This record gives sequence, C-alpha cells and structure tokens, in this order.
Amino acid sequence: MAETRHKLVAAARRVFAEQGYAAASMDELTASVGLTRGALYHNFGDKKGLLWAVIAQIDGEMAERLRLVRERAPNLWQGLLDEGAAYIAMAAEPEIQRIMLRDGPAVLGDPSQWPGENACLEITMRTLRALIDQGVVHALDVEAAGRLFNGAALSAVLWVAASDDPARVLDKAVGAFRQLACGLLRDGS
Repeated sequence: MAETRHKLVAAARRVFAEQGYAAASMDELTASVGLTRGALYHNFGDKKGLLWAVIAQIDGEMAERLRLVRERAPNLWQGLLDEGAAYIAMAAEPEIQRIMLRDGPAVLGDPSQWPGENACLEITMRTLRALIDQGVVHALDVEAAGRLFNGAALSAVLWVAASDDPARVLDKAVGAFRQLACGLLRDGS
C-alpha cells in the first residue's frame, strides 16, 4: 500500500507541476504508473485528496529547507529574517509556484488554514517569544505578531507566484518584507 501511495504521489506531483491540477487526467496519471483509478480512490478518496498528499509532501520539503536556513543563521533574529526571505524566494520555483501557490489555493482554499501553516506559525511564535525574552524584539502579543509576520510572507509568495516577472517582484517583495520585519526590533537592537 505504501508503494502504491508513493507511486501515485510521485506521478501526481510531476503531472500537476507540468500540466496543472485542472488539466491533469487521473486515468492517464494512474496508467502511467501501472495502476487503476480505483487505486487512487482507495488511497486518496479523489483527485483533491491526491492534491492534498502532494501539497503535504512539498510542504514538508519546504519546511526542512527553511529549518536549515534558520539553523545556519548566526542568531535567532537573522534566522527569522532569512527563513522568511527564503520562503518568499521559493515562490519563484516553478513546481512550488504551480502546485503550492496557484493550484493549491484555487482547489483547497486559503493556504493560511492549511495544516503546514499552523506548524509554521508555531515556529514563528516560539522564535518571537525567545526574541522578546532576549530583548531583541518589542514586547507584544506573540500570536498577533506571528500571524502578521507569516501573513506578510504568505502574501509576498502569492504575489511573486502570480507575477508575470517573478524575478523582478521577488527582489521587491523580499526587500519590503525585511524592512517591515525590522519594525519588530527594539531601539538599538
């Protein structure tokens, strides 16, 4: 069963990235890996369930990449900024752009409500709490600041993904994001 799920997710990821969710034929997708449409329904319920599985896989990979960015930073503050900028930069990657930022929201709804976003919010709030305790960031409501910080990054990635010129928009989005984030800093930090 795990092998079947793996085959279907890998094939769906490739097809969704190349053709988009709407154009992807489930009959062709399942046939390409030697399975039937029944295997798809048994494992994922429907095409939308398969998209959720692809989104979860990509989201996990993105989270791991962002964790590495955060951990390489010289301090918590720089890690938070670098992580946000790296997240925004991912919006220029074709697979992420198509599946996570265009088709995903169109089919699955508001990305801020996806399970992966909740985990990301927890990390941001934990980091902000530590930065407040260190005196680096203003004392403020951690949930509000975390939601606004992550919301700014999410809005930026959606803007980059929808742009006709992602590279041009990316530089503007990262620059503005970093400047906005600096408003959290206490004077002299």
